[in-house]
Amino acid sequence: MTELSHVDDQGRVRMVDTSDKSITARRAVASARVLMNAATVAALREHRTPKGDPIEAARLAGIMAAKRTAELIPLCHPLPLTHVDVQAELDDTGVSLRAEVSTNAQTGVEMEALTAVSVAALTVYDMCKAVEKGMKITDIRLELKTGGKSGDYSG
Repeated sequence: MTELSHVDDQGRVRMVDTSDKSITARRAVASARVLMNAATVAALREHRTPKGDPIEAARLAGIMAAKRTAELIPLCHPLPLTHVDVQAELDDTGVSLRAEVSTNAQTGVEMEALTAVSVAALTVYDMCKAVEKGMKITDIRLELKTGGKSGDYSG
């Protein structure tokens, strides 16, 4: 790649023109972790968090965030998402989050999946901060992407 896709000839940022790209099925999966101490994990397991259920709130927040990614990330295309699923699993060290996003469009949904897990992780933090302020949000990453000209990715 010899030129930057989001910069024009004068060096100004721009949204990529996807007019000539084919509409294809695209899917992305991203993940994140929220690390917390054993007392916070116990509070989640025993449904003793002051703001309600952090897991379900995080799942809903992640779905909502995926749908609003173009409003949050400059130069992202608004996409007609066909599916968003956010899963959260509690283990002995905290919460693992996974988002899967699909569309049939001219550009991919990696940013939507990454936004979903990021906002879900922030929601877990918000819902649990009264119990523990030292939680750590870690390992936000793209796990998988399929479709599009650049091909599939698995990492």
